[in-house]
Amino acid sequence: MTAVQMQLNAELFEALHTISGDEGLMKKAVKSLKRIASQKKAEMPIAELEDIVRQGEKDIAEGKVEPIAIDDLWK
Repeated sequence: MTAVQMQLNAELFEALHTISGDEGLMKKAVKSLKRIASQKKAEMPIAELEDIVRQGEKDIAEGKVEPIAIDDLWK
């Protein structure tokens, strides 16, 4: 863990300690942190996304993909 990460952890825990007596603020903090964490989990590395796109382009070029009606996408 870097010095910056250690400092950020200290600031985070200090802020949580400050609001720990207020249930409403703690719920807001937890909700916000969960939202941030879920966004982090949802992130895909650019290289991985580029690989998926390249493979899709290759499949299209080789005729391995059948056209799909746009209305069928929401079925």
